[in-house]
Amino acid sequence: MRIEDKLYLNRYRTNEKEPHLKIIDEKVCEKCEGKPCIICCPADVYEWDGKSMEVKYEGCLECGTCRVVCPYKNIDWNYPKGNYGILYKFG
Repeated sequence: MRIEDKLYLNRYRTNEKEPHLKIIDEKVCEKCEGKPCIICCPADVYEWDGKSMEVKYEGCLECGTCRVVCPYKNIDWNYPKGNYGILYKFG
């Protein structure tokens, strides 16, 4: 089974008013070489369009990998507030 098939089983409840992760300073991402958040995120939450970093927090697995691998500590990451976030389903 492919990882995409497994991720499809998960359910998400997102808080559009208060996203649980965001980029602190876009200019820092411009100078970041290799952009490890893109490479290491298992859910492909981060996408660089050549000018700015898009954060698709709605599909976040809440693993925290991005905040660990960011060499500039430029990701403001918190667990989602109560009743929001990912609901893992196995099957």
